[in-house]
Amino acid sequence: MHFYTYDGSFEGLLTVVFEAYERKAWPTQIGREGEAPPGIFATHHFVPTDPGKAKRVWDGLGKKLSKAAWENVYKAYLWEQPGFEMLIFQFVQLVFSSAEGGVEENFANRSVQKMAAVGKQMFREKHRMEAFIRFQRTQDGLYVAPISPDFNVLPLVIAHFESRYADQPWLIYDVRRQYGAYYDVERVTLVTLEDAPPGLRKGQLDPAVLTSAEPLYQELWQAYFDHVNIPERKNKKLHLRHMPKRYWKYLTEKKPRGQAHKPIQNKQVPTGVPRLGA
Repeated sequence: MHFYTYDGSFEGLLTVVFEAYERKAWPTQIGREGEAPPGIFATHHFVPTDPGKAKRVWDGLGKKLSKAAWENVYKAYLWEQPGFEMLIFQFVQLVFSSAEGGVEENFANRSVQKMAAVGKQMFREKHRMEAFIRFQRTQDGLYVAPISPDFNVLPLVIAHFESRYADQPWLIYDVRRQYGAYYDVERVTLVTLEDAPPGLRKGQLDPAVLTSAEPLYQELWQAYFDHVNIPERKNKKLHLRHMPKRYWKYLTEKKPRGQAHKPIQNKQVPTGVPRLGA
């Protein structure tokens, strides 16, 4: 039994793949640094990240896979569900053992089936985040949106918002994973917050940090939503399918009316743009 551990990064996981091939010792389990081996007879290997080795693995996959299947390897890493590291390794092993391309179309193989299913799950979650993210403007002029996706899709939605909101600074913050994407009108940086706006870490911004006009904008959006909603054509089942209830807490149109006007007592309104640390 071979138990490989790494630093948790995508490059680190690709380095594990390289090391396994170099050692000719296939892993029975892969985990993050600090995780306990699965049994007393397991041989533990910690693999430090090597960007050069990771690039060789990644480039090698790119030569043997279609663009969509290649990207699915990264999406499987962002999927984060139990066993994702071994799923990636088994898929990569299948790819490199094949003399010809087209491995991703071999749906008789379990790892190919699973990788395709993961790709679809990640696509749905990415699409929903792009549709459901709602920004709120703080007194610092920063547009902030808290999210809590089932999967780690933040890196996948950055390009969409960088293109759509290129002329304003924004922060999309994943409250489940406690990191965000900060855009300063020039570039996007993945960040953690030293001083987060009150309430952000829990997924709801304190109304005291928002601009005075923000409650009005929210009420106008709620009014628009009410007017375009036709009661006679209401289909709750279809509505829930396209807009699952777990996303409602971040949607302006789903908030109780007048919620933004509730005063927050004994809170000091922060000044200056929040300090952002990489």
